[in-house]
Amino acid sequence: MTRKIKLIWDFRGPNSLKIAEHHCIHLKEYTQMESLHFYEIETTIVSDMYTVAYLIIDEKDMDASREALKPHRGQVAK
Repeated sequence: MTRKIKLIWDFRGPNSLKIAEHHCIHLKEYTQMESLHFYEIETTIVSDMYTVAYLIIDEKDMDASREALKPHRGQVAK
């Protein structure tokens, strides 16, 4: 079974949700251009001033995606 990796971008401030939602649009565009299989592209509201955007991909695609997209952090997805 292939491990899934969650690439994460952190956005802070009063407009964090709007910025994270917009970032997800670009993540979807990237996956289409690269024909990249993904499991999920979504946002999570942590607080009024902190939202994360994330992309879940297969571990085999992690290096190329990390180099191109420059996530703030990553973790093994559940």
